[in-house]
Amino acid sequence: MELIIQLLAGAVGGTAAGKVLQQYSLGTAGNAIAGIVGGGIGGQILGMLGAGGAAGAAGGMDIGAIVSQLAGGGVGGAVLMVIVGVIKQMVAKKA
Repeated sequence: MELIIQLLAGAVGGTAAGKVLQQYSLGTAGNAIAGIVGGGIGGQILGMLGAGGAAGAAGGMDIGAIVSQLAGGGVGGAVLMVIVGVIKQMVAKKA
């Protein structure tokens, strides 16, 4: 369940970052895909650092664990979308 929350939050985070930071946008589908990947990675890293909450580590779900998964997934999705957008711009300038 945690992974699904992270992936959905990542898609929302990537899409929102693409709307706010138009210069790095990859298009709606690209933003969502980068967000999904970033959400999964960001949420997993946050969980490894222990920010997933004790209930998340024990397999249970409480509001703290859900909020942590949403935050990790959303931020991870936004960050990865911006990183991919910057790389895309750098490659386009060289070509």
